[in-house]
Amino acid sequence: MKDHQIRTILFDLDGTLLDTAPDLAYALNTVLAEQARDTLPFETIRPCVSFGGIALVKLGFPEVPPGSDQFEDLRQRLLAVYLENIARQTRPFPGMDTLLEHIEALDMNWGVVTNKPGWLTGPLMDTLQLSSRAACIISGDTTMQRKPHPEPMLHACRLAGSNADQCLYVGDARRDIEAGHNAGMLTMVALFGYIPADEEPGQWGADAMVEHPNGIINWLEQHNATT
Repeated sequence: MKDHQIRTILFDLDGTLLDTAPDLAYALNTVLAEQARDTLPFETIRPCVSFGGIALVKLGFPEVPPGSDQFEDLRQRLLAVYLENIARQTRPFPGMDTLLEHIEALDMNWGVVTNKPGWLTGPLMDTLQLSSRAACIISGDTTMQRKPHPEPMLHACRLAGSNADQCLYVGDARRDIEAGHNAGMLTMVALFGYIPADEEPGQWGADAMVEHPNGIINWLEQHNATT
């Protein structure tokens, strides 16, 4: 295998590897109902999922000041409900299972780099029986820095046994593409992820964009055949 061929594919978790939005929406709507608030449509919640619990509390309780005790109480309750229901409906995106099998069949490897905290990432990956297959699982608290800083990305490279220029990072947020570039990786936008309507992923500077996980297979084949 040539030095600059891709041998490791790293994924963001929420909105890229896994469709976690149904369970996070369930958690937010549970907290809203507990607070005697109207629940929100799934279509309203979905674009906020990649931005984490703080963004979800802001969405559900816009009048509560971030950083206040009330805001933190709501966030902790949201996360508690989510942990209790962490794989209620969460599944890999359609076509992702086939992609992971394709990567493994080619004797390549894959891993996860997410800003989700480890106490949520671990149980989710374990429940879906993905932990033992991943070459690395880097959570938001694994290293001192979080995306878009390159530290978690480079730590993933070391664990996967690849150089940065042998890695492709796939994500659904601008910070994912920035993180990959900061680490010296090729990057790809997962257009099937949780991208808000007012975002323009074509301006993020990614090396590629795909509408479906199958597109990653096609891109890998073309890249490695010509590198």
